Amino acid sequence: MTGSDANQAIEAVWRMEAARVIAGLARMVHDVGLAEELAQDALVIALERWPETGIPPNPGGWLMSTAKHRAVDLVRRRAVYERKLQEIGRSLDEAAEPDLDATLDDHIGDDVLRLIFTVCHPVLSTEARVALALRLLGGLATDEIARAFLIPEPTVAQRIVRAKRTLATRGVPFELPAPAELAERLSSVLDVLYLIFNEGYSATAGDDWTRPDLCYEALRLGRVLAGLMPREPEVHGLVALMEIQASRLRARHGPAGEPVLLQDQDRRRWDRLLIRRGLVALERAEEAGGRFGPYALQAAIAACHARAPSTADTDWERVAALYTVLGHVAPSPVVELNRAVAVGMALGPGDGLTIVDALISQGGLEGYPHLAAVRGDLLAKLGRSGEARQEFEQAASLTRNASERTLFLGRAAQLSASP
Repeated sequence: MTGSDANQAIEAVWRMEAARVIAGLARMVHDVGLAEELAQDALVIALERWPETGIPPNPGGWLMSTAKHRAVDLVRRRAVYERKLQEIGRSLDEAAEPDLDATLDDHIGDDVLRLIFTVCHPVLSTEARVALALRLLGGLATDEIARAFLIPEPTVAQRIVRAKRTLATRGVPFELPAPAELAERLSSVLDVLYLIFNEGYSATAGDDWTRPDLCYEALRLGRVLAGLMPREPEVHGLVALMEIQASRLRARHGPAGEPVLLQDQDRRRWDRLLIRRGLVALERAEEAGGRFGPYALQAAIAACHARAPSTADTDWERVAALYTVLGHVAPSPVVELNRAVAVGMALGPGDGLTIVDALISQGGLEGYPHLAAVRGDLLAKLGRSGEARQEFEQAASLTRNASERTLFLGRAAQLSASP
């Protein structure tokens, strides 16, 4: 294995194992900032050794074990953590190696989920909770989190640093909130799971169009949460949304690994089991009663696509109406952009373009590649090929995902070749 191949493999392992390693360490040291530091130290050691020795059979266990030994070393070298790390050192020989894939053994019983609720503690702002959990659980870099939030990278970096400092200085324990306190933290937890899933479903940067491991981790945690809070419609709504979206993952790639958009997907490749599970979860959200929140509404939109045999057969009027409701419940320029797509399909590209142009005049999506891509698609349907080509070229220049850039440039090339 070459050095480059080894580094790519280690990066992939880190994406899959970081959350469990950090969560397991946080349960031991009761400090999420220290847990991340220990995990990062183990990663550095892996980058030094694995290219020569090969990736071990249980890379997550190797990282955890190495991080534990690193904790003992820090006892000797870092006075600032002396008391905490001496406690770790005394307990290491007595504590059994945690089973990172252990099943639930209490009312949540999952280290990763426990970590989510810890970093969603009320002492942090909502933005800080989501950013920190994405960093620790999703393995996302600061720039990727900034992309998800559509805000400057330095802002996210400051939030993460301050959040870890606040958790440490306020002595927030690594533990589950009491059942009566779970609901007040639920909104932030759902946001975290959704953003992690979304990063896996449509990667913001790198060469991969999707990162299924992130999708399935978010979905796994969502299912656990649904079991914990069965009467919360938004929990079931988020699970329904993730189940239905995840059903399309295989169809989002063509034979050569190229990205495939929704309207071009072979729906025979959609995972029907996941769709059925998603529709059942949506029924549970309805049975729970109350008004639909943003996730249940998005799940209802996804269900419209899942039930339709083709793009042309989709109930676009219902989709557009649901986006209108969603825009009132959770106003966002991205929601409005999605409504423009649905309106363009239901009423015609001219109506969709009117919405997009209004968005541009209002601002708020500068630098967002999908704004240009949607406008390009609507212009192409109106026969304005030259303008459409420019929009797709603009979208290609804005995206940081290599597969997405190839997709946009391909659309631009098709328009150049058209009469």
